[in-house]
Amino acid sequence: MSLPSRTIFRFAPSPNGLLHLGHAYSALYTQHWARAPGGVFVLRIEDIDIARCRPEFVEAVFVDLQWLGLEWSEPVRRQSEHFSDYLAAADALRSKGLLYPCFCSRAEIRAASDGRVDPDGAPIYPGTCRHLSGGERLEKLESGVPVQWRLDMGQALEEKKEFVIREAMPDPSCAVIERPAEPGRWGDVVIVRKDTPTSYHLSVVVDDAIQGTTHVTRGMDLYASTDIHVVLQKLMDLPSPVYTHHRLIVGADAEKLSKSKGSESLAGLRALGIAPEDIRAQFSF
Repeated sequence: MSLPSRTIFRFAPSPNGLLHLGHAYSALYTQHWARAPGGVFVLRIEDIDIARCRPEFVEAVFVDLQWLGLEWSEPVRRQSEHFSDYLAAADALRSKGLLYPCFCSRAEIRAASDGRVDPDGAPIYPGTCRHLSGGERLEKLESGVPVQWRLDMGQALEEKKEFVIREAMPDPSCAVIERPAEPGRWGDVVIVRKDTPTSYHLSVVVDDAIQGTTHVTRGMDLYASTDIHVVLQKLMDLPSPVYTHHRLIVGADAEKLSKSKGSESLAGLRALGIAPEDIRAQFSF
């Protein structure tokens, strides 16, 4: 797959709550750098979590971004409408022997963990189900036990010896450098979840390829996950965008803003009489 001749930047929120100032900064940052080289700003709705993502939150994304003065190309890709794309990608990895079924619960993983954690602070999977025989796997699959599919990272590292991240820091105007990825620190990550036929890692890699994304701009909280994304891109022979990770917007407690913490939403700020120009000025956009 060849890269498009023009630059394509994407902003991809998850509609599992209302957007806050952190999202506003990321969206404005992405649009700014998309426009700088005369590129395209793409909006994508990452709603694979069908249990938490709701239609009213999707509509709120459009309202908030339009209020900020953002414009994007159409149509907007909604991940929940493209599960077949992710199923096909997972099947391709599975056919190469790169995925294996895992039947462990979170409690079982914590209990079996040796204390090692991944960059997100979660216990690294000890590989329990990787060692199951073919008969044991088939028996569990046929019994209907909830299953998720993990990447056999050891096998992946054997398949492709070198994984490189193309990076422009601190902003997309900087020279692109290549640095080695460190996928081994993640262990055997989940590629297909128990409750949905994909995962964040798989869906964003597939979507970026389908949409021709040339530049990914996102917060520093996702910096380490780029390891996984370049691994999947190389295993599936997909192009790898240039990555830029920007600063995070923090609250009075010096912690990053988040939906789970109940950070003030853009809708709430709008109700208080805050103007979009105020937010743009705050972030120098």
